[in-house]
Amino acid sequence: MVLALSWQRPLSGRWPGAGSASLDPSTVETVTLLSEKHVIPSLGARKLRDLSAEDVDRWLSAKAKTLSTRTLQSLHSCLNRAVKRAMARDKVKRNVVELCSVPQGQAGRPSKTLTFAQAEAVLKGAEGTSMYAYIVVALLTGARTEELRALTWDHVFLKGRPDLEPAQPPHIAVWRSVRRSGDTKTRKSRRTLALPGRCVEALWRQFEDQGWDRLAADEEWEEHGLVFSSAVGKPLDAADVRRAFRQALKGIDGINADEWTPRELRHSFVSLLSDRGVPLEEISRLVGHSGTAVTEEVYRKQIRPVIQTGAVAMDGIFGTD
Repeated sequence: MVLALSWQRPLSGRWPGAGSASLDPSTVETVTLLSEKHVIPSLGARKLRDLSAEDVDRWLSAKAKTLSTRTLQSLHSCLNRAVKRAMARDKVKRNVVELCSVPQGQAGRPSKTLTFAQAEAVLKGAEGTSMYAYIVVALLTGARTEELRALTWDHVFLKGRPDLEPAQPPHIAVWRSVRRSGDTKTRKSRRTLALPGRCVEALWRQFEDQGWDRLAADEEWEEHGLVFSSAVGKPLDAADVRRAFRQALKGIDGINADEWTPRELRHSFVSLLSDRGVPLEEISRLVGHSGTAVTEEVYRKQIRPVIQTGAVAMDGIFGTD
């Protein structure tokens, strides 16, 4: 069996065979792209029974000269799944890919965070754009882009719940994402976040603007109940958000729009809270991490390294000369 045959399904959007209906379309698209660009040109003509661990090691080592470690891990996973699928169909007796480790690749672009001055400039400069409410909510709540793209109006409470005891302030229920299952990334990612006043104002404006979009679109409007949608109500994908986000940042002093991504609003949220002395445990709860270890691992550069709680408290008790 030629290895290229095991990639016919990914190329036709059916990777990895049975059960593909449960896969997120973006996953299928990513695997197809990786296989077409990196796997098939290098290994596609090889017969599976002749593929050796040395072949895979050499291939990964060559790719490590130009690709990031994360991309190498994805390539290894793609090839591993393809060979496993072949094993399940008795096309090959063993999976040599599992015997190979992923080498260290090139360093990826490190995430950046907005300073307070930059954040203020972004909030001011984005006002009046289609992304204004999205930027405000992402920066001031730390919600993931996949969570905001799935946010619906029935999970937004701009007046709060004054009828409850105790009364609830304005808030959003971050209970969904654009993942295939519709659920959030982890169990603790499902959270309810109080909205800062600036978010409430921006979302009221978003609600009104969307009403005008609905009237303008007339019969072309698709009702999905989404807070952030296209001009005709359709869901936004990651590329839509990234493109509109960078467009909103153009012309803002001190900001190179092409160097920033929407997910860095979440990183900036963590950084700004840490700078204000908010405890790591509370930041973890707000961003929906399963524990502080995840927050430290992902946002290590954004977390204030010096624990100042004791010093600040003692200064307050004893004062300074």
